[in-house]
Amino acid sequence: MIKAVIFDMFETLVSLFEGRTYFSEDIAADFNEDLQAFRREWHDIERDRSTGKYTVEQAVETVLKRLGTYSEDKVKKAAAKRREGLSDTFSAVPEESIRLLEELKKRGIKIGLISNTYSDETEFIRNSILFPYFDEALISFEEGIMKPDIGLYKKMTKLLGLKPEECLYVGDGGSNELYAAREAGMHPVQCTWFYDMAFDPHVPSPILDEFEHADIQSDIINILEKYQ
Repeated sequence: MIKAVIFDMFETLVSLFEGRTYFSEDIAADFNEDLQAFRREWHDIERDRSTGKYTVEQAVETVLKRLGTYSEDKVKKAAAKRREGLSDTFSAVPEESIRLLEELKKRGIKIGLISNTYSDETEFIRNSILFPYFDEALISFEEGIMKPDIGLYKKMTKLLGLKPEECLYVGDGGSNELYAAREAGMHPVQCTWFYDMAFDPHVPSPILDEFEHADIQSDIINILEKYQ
């Protein structure tokens, strides 16, 4: 019997592709940086950005210093434009996501969040209309580890007071999260409702045929009922 549904955040409950986007290529273009060189350095510190070693501002500063093009104004501009994009994302939380969370609450199903997240994203998540729905939230920037580390999944089940097999895990599939959820003993479901919004090279995950799929948010309730 499923007693909890644990969600990913981005491309699951909200989409980074909603409204203004500001990815590594946009930062590089704003500052006339060589795209490949910028991306190489930016992705080199992906884990550090995701596990609390660097804030976004510190990460941009680190990359620009490595490239020999640092200025304080550039850091401020990049951080501000990222926040603009995140503002679009969290101002456009789909009604379907809210209805799904409300329905889970009505059914007495616990709700968890496991998200790989940078410093600015962490702030937006905690201040979003979604956050009060979570019984427990594990955010990589705060936890110091990131998906697909099994430790996050084990910690979530412990916090919820449940067995892994009592948990449905819902995510778009990025960061090998579904494989980790399965390894942890949960029931993984790949959500695809935001899939067509993503564009290369930022598509988090291909469609993974080995997992159960949810094409719209309400499919999660149908899947949940199969396990009850």
